[in-house]
Amino acid sequence: MTIRRIRTYGDPVLRQRAAEVVDFDASLRRLVTDLSDTLTEAGGAGLAANQIGVTQRVFTYVRNGEMHHLVNPVLEVAPGEEELLDGEGCLSIPGLTYELARPRRIVARGFDQYGAPVEIEGTDRIARAFAHETDHLDGVLFIDRLPPDERKRAKAEIREMLLAGEDVRVGRSPHA
Repeated sequence: MTIRRIRTYGDPVLRQRAAEVVDFDASLRRLVTDLSDTLTEAGGAGLAANQIGVTQRVFTYVRNGEMHHLVNPVLEVAPGEEELLDGEGCLSIPGLTYELARPRRIVARGFDQYGAPVEIEGTDRIARAFAHETDHLDGVLFIDRLPPDERKRAKAEIREMLLAGEDVRVGRSPHA
């Protein structure tokens, strides 16, 4: 069991676009295990590889109490898909939660850790996790998706937390 440090707001790796996985080898399987172990320890809903400092297009997520992963995800949202406004937080910005609209239904395509094709339909919270984690792999944080006034307020909150010297280590997930 390997628990990795979750990178927090301000770490440049969170702003990098992760590279496509080309080698479905033991190294990738170790990464999936590390992501799963770290996500389990943090108690979150999902975790992208760059959140533990690895710039590869892989994320893990919890569905019905079971750990899953997706490599090289591509998301499909039907035109006109209904959006769901719900609270969203991030293990990389602990203590911050904002209402954010995300598609209610997403179809995610990619691969498992062995290179087998995977297609999963996610609704509600799972669709939100797919969108959130894929954003991470593109170097996008959930606060970037907020309307301008709310984004400004969120960044001010983050600055206040940092200036107050608040602990940036994650205890429990803001997704719970």
